[in-house]
Amino acid sequence: MNRRTPETEQSSKILPLVDEGLGNSSYLVALGDGRALILDPRRDPSLYLELAENLNVRIAFAVETHLHADFISGSRELAAFGAAIIAPHASHLATAYRGLDDGEEVDLGGLTLRALSTPGHTPEHLAYLLVDGSRLLALFSGGAILPGGAARPDLIGPEWTQPLAHDLYRSAHQRLRNLPDDLAVYPTHGAGSFCSAGTDGPHTTSLGRERETSPLFKAATEDAFVRTFLDGLGTYPPYFLRLRTVNQRGARLYGEKAPDLAPLSVDEVRRHQAAGAIVIDVRPFVDFAREHIPAAVSIALRPAFASWLGWIIQANRPLVFVRAPDQDGQDLVQQCLKIGYENLAGELEDGMGAWRTAGLPVTSIAIRQVNEEPHGTPLDVRQASEWAGGHIPGAQHVELGSVMAAAGAIPAGPLTIYCGHGERAMTAASLLEGEGRESLAVLDGGFDAWRSSKRPIAAG
Repeated sequence: MNRRTPETEQSSKILPLVDEGLGNSSYLVALGDGRALILDPRRDPSLYLELAENLNVRIAFAVETHLHADFISGSRELAAFGAAIIAPHASHLATAYRGLDDGEEVDLGGLTLRALSTPGHTPEHLAYLLVDGSRLLALFSGGAILPGGAARPDLIGPEWTQPLAHDLYRSAHQRLRNLPDDLAVYPTHGAGSFCSAGTDGPHTTSLGRERETSPLFKAATEDAFVRTFLDGLGTYPPYFLRLRTVNQRGARLYGEKAPDLAPLSVDEVRRHQAAGAIVIDVRPFVDFAREHIPAAVSIALRPAFASWLGWIIQANRPLVFVRAPDQDGQDLVQQCLKIGYENLAGELEDGMGAWRTAGLPVTSIAIRQVNEEPHGTPLDVRQASEWAGGHIPGAQHVELGSVMAAAGAIPAGPLTIYCGHGERAMTAASLLEGEGRESLAVLDGGFDAWRSSKRPIAAG
């Protein structure tokens, strides 16, 4: 799920660390004096601590570009290990931090970190220049500039969206105007992040590349940019609306290792269900299709798990998990915690085997192949941008995140549900099954397999 990218050399002292699931990057900057800086860290500190130990450096600073809406910040976790927190003064963190305003600098012992006010993604947003004497080494742009675009301005509230979109344009054209084309840009958000808009491809870029290619710079006018940019925004998970406040207040500290899931007997799982807990089955979707606990929700454990958990499940509901023996329990816990899902009741001990041994009922969902005709109405649960690129003829479209709200408008009768590959479709099928729908099937391989098999495609 996380990887170090090869694009930075040892001499640059900047190591990007990419969370493939959320589409975000954090950065370790080795300062050359035995210390290191972490920029926009995620909640789990273990990756940074391990890397710092391997590099024989001490993490001295945790730096935030803005109040994050898509993940719980790890700055307080790193502060517990001795790091000083640096953040925009206007973020008003409840914890101890050094607040910076536009133009203020931090002496890093030979290097300098200079704050640049770049509102747009958020009102308090700062980008940071890393400076060595008179030489500019890097721009940590947060959400102000991304490869091919910028981070969305609509996560605060409707009244903020238009003003912040104008701020995005002005930050790029006015605040960053005098920076050189060859300056390396290290953004926080990237391809796959619901915070980003219009981004694709590499996680890092340069100012010159963006000035030549990005709509942020190429739009004819500020108003034209704002109009086109806002028209292109898709939906985003509802948990985004609360994490800014959580990050401002400060989340619970867990330390270097989060607790393991508590093992639950069959009877304990049933008691939790009776008390309102939701069973989340994280096994591969084909295993869920074969058999699962009635009313369980399928969200396969993969890099995108956290995003979909946060999109369709309320954060305050107790969660009970079913996983396969070869799935990583710590990965599951960390994915929940990084978006602030903390009410983890435990997991079914011995998985579905224990449920079968107890003689309790199971249910199943059919899997259909692309060489078969869809049974009933095809239901496409991909994002609107995916639907616009083509879909199965005769399909109805409801984004996965809207399935429950739109359940009453989905055509009656049999459904063949599909997404890109199958995981999201099975999530939708499990939600509809929980609402009492029958005759549900999931297309194996999804639309990608349909397209590869040269089946008919309707234009978006």
